[in-house]
Amino acid sequence: RLIAMATLRRRLARSWAALEAAALQALGLQPRIAPALALQAPACFPQCDPESCENDQTDSPSFLDNIFLMAAPKKRRTIEVNRCRRRDVRKLEKVKNNIEVCQICGHLKLKHVLCAYCYQKVVHETAVVRAQIQEQEGRPLNAPAVETVVLYQGEKATEADKGKRIIERNRKRPSWFTVGS
Repeated sequence: RLIAMATLRRRLARSWAALEAAALQALGLQPRIAPALALQAPACFPQCDPESCENDQTDSPSFLDNIFLMAAPKKRRTIEVNRCRRRDVRKLEKVKNNIEVCQICGHLKLKHVLCAYCYQKVVHETAVVRAQIQEQEGRPLNAPAVETVVLYQGEKATEADKGKRIIERNRKRPSWFTVGS
């Protein structure tokens, strides 16, 4: 059996060499100056000189020895199989059971997460307060050296607010902006 494999390998190598020579001759190239096919082979393969390879005195590695077979599907997947695989129950979005109504604005939100609508109101109010601080100080807003207190309509500064930056807003205090914050 090993002898049959060696013979088959020699025949394949000879037929490959003949095919390569015929292709070079058809292109009008001489075999000695033709570009060589370079492949990276494992280091365990011995090097052979051109005379011994042409005479086939040794069992040298051929082009076909260096081809690594890759896994390939035997049949095409049908549309049904592809759709079943793509629309599998495990790939579907999970049903969220942690959605509730925001108590302040009435929009839907995740539990233990700030409502997006309320957050936009906070962002807007913070931007207005920052602009007022910048306008009051007459320079770009940097990291404040002192604590800032925001007083809304009808509120007065306390004894604890002395030495702090006081910003007065001419509107009612929002429900989400508590006095101690």
